[in-house]
Amino acid sequence: MNLVVQGPQVETRALKDLAALTASEGIGRISNTAFRLIGATPHQEVAGYCEQHALDYAFVPESQRLADYRLFVTDMDSTLITIECIDEIADMQGLKQEVAEITEAAMRGELDFCESLTRRVALLAGLPESALERVFTERLKLTPGAETLIAGLKQAGIVTVLVSGGFTYFTDRLQQQLGFDHAVANELEVVDGRLTGRVKGEIVDGNVKRRTLLQICEQRGFTADRAIAAGDGANDLPMLTEAGVGIAYHAKPVVRAKATYALNHSGLDGILNLFA
Repeated sequence: MNLVVQGPQVETRALKDLAALTASEGIGRISNTAFRLIGATPHQEVAGYCEQHALDYAFVPESQRLADYRLFVTDMDSTLITIECIDEIADMQGLKQEVAEITEAAMRGELDFCESLTRRVALLAGLPESALERVFTERLKLTPGAETLIAGLKQAGIVTVLVSGGFTYFTDRLQQQLGFDHAVANELEVVDGRLTGRVKGEIVDGNVKRRTLLQICEQRGFTADRAIAAGDGANDLPMLTEAGVGIAYHAKPVVRAKATYALNHSGLDGILNLFA
């Protein structure tokens, strides 16, 4: 087993401390911000030490490589991008706090996702469709490391999928911008240039995310254990636990507890270091 340690700033002292704690056989450099402690033995104090020093850690099999995987599926809001799009749309109505509170409760798993989305979208009724463009151009930012991650995955020949409980207005544009192979999300109903407060068709919830992962695996001819999935909220758990590797990215505690790995401090490109 190797221990991958990464973060915005990895001090030599911390690496030496962790190497001693885990009886590591040596330290290898993956990048300027990521290191591999070779032959590390899991120790209960690693989690607390890394949290204290703002480091991400993961005990990974020595043989784990990106070449062993065929599919990458990621959430959009607060994972691939830094915002929750629906909260920013609601801000155009002066309802950001009310909608954000529902969003947070759903992400923690305290509310049924479909019910929460229906309630939130209803509050957007009457908003001009142009508000979506304003959110995309003025507020939407890619998470640091997103472009590097997708480029690295594509170079490795991995199929990339963006699946979101958010909206096609944003996923379609991000698919084109970053080169995702597939994108799945909810479509907002628009009549006469204004949002009706309804979603067209089936709502993309956790079960649909899981189903999307399985369907693409079947279409491409491989099994779910060769898939990597990333997300941050309870709605992502079905696909995270179905995939061979589930990554909780800056996620809620309920998600971190059930994922294979958790990244709390690194950029999205930190995912690549887990398979280096």
